[in-house]
Amino acid sequence: MKDSLVTVFGGGGFVGRQVAQTLLARGARVRIAQRDPSTALRVKPLGGLGQVQFIAADIRNPAGVARAVAGSDVVINLVGILKGDFDAFHHRGAANVAQAAAEAGVTALVHMSAIGADAESPSAYGRSKAAGETAVKTAFPTATIIRPSIIFGPEDQFLNRFAGIIGMMPVVPVIGAATRFQPVYVADVAQAIVNAAEQPGVHGGETYELGGPQVKSMRAINQWIAKAIGPEKTLVEVPHGVAKMLAMLPGGPITGDQLAMLGRDNVVAPDAKGLDALGVVATPMDGVADKWMVRFRRHGRFTGTANA
Repeated sequence: MKDSLVTVFGGGGFVGRQVAQTLLARGARVRIAQRDPSTALRVKPLGGLGQVQFIAADIRNPAGVARAVAGSDVVINLVGILKGDFDAFHHRGAANVAQAAAEAGVTALVHMSAIGADAESPSAYGRSKAAGETAVKTAFPTATIIRPSIIFGPEDQFLNRFAGIIGMMPVVPVIGAATRFQPVYVADVAQAIVNAAEQPGVHGGETYELGGPQVKSMRAINQWIAKAIGPEKTLVEVPHGVAKMLAMLPGGPITGDQLAMLGRDNVVAPDAKGLDALGVVATPMDGVADKWMVRFRRHGRFTGTANA
């Protein structure tokens, strides 16, 4: 990986910054391809002089994608959205990146999809992710597909979002309480992605599902967060019918597509290759999350909690 030029689409995002940091630590030159490069400037101090470069690129624009890929040795696509035109980003955009990578003759392409990618998924998100995987494999058959479960970390929009809500409410409503997740630490995901990119002869053409060592229901996750930030809260499961009505509200707490996604567990399949196959030991949520969840406690680190 040393001195290789790696173009990372979405390299300024939550996962992207971790991937960039891992690449830089291994001596790679990193080109961050972002719709608005100014949002990715936090990556620059992570590398040495001249080790990081930025380029404006929207994966919906084939010409811009081709310019971003030109001269690259490796391409990593991390672009994903939770609301909006899923097909434009997850399918057609992914196809643009894979086609450009193939035409540029790069040695490795790593594409981040998601557990739940399924052409028969009840959610548009899941169907678009499946379509993207198919398009990527068609254009670049030796691409490595990475499917993570929910990713957690200091800047995530998962644990932090729920912690903010739980901290403000005496009674916490839980939608999709029985749905199971396998939260995976962002640093582990980054290591896995870079390991795959570094060894295309071993990992090329493979699909990996990444999950942490703990499987937790949505209710259990909320219970864990409440316990971590204290004091204890009352959790109330929201009936599906009520959740459907909430999903119809403009600016509601959940979209209809997100509710559809909650109809299926988000865990690693029993026969899937996972983190261990990519040389990564899974980090338990309990072992690291308390370091940043402390900011949601009323009196910070001085609050007495069960796991403080």
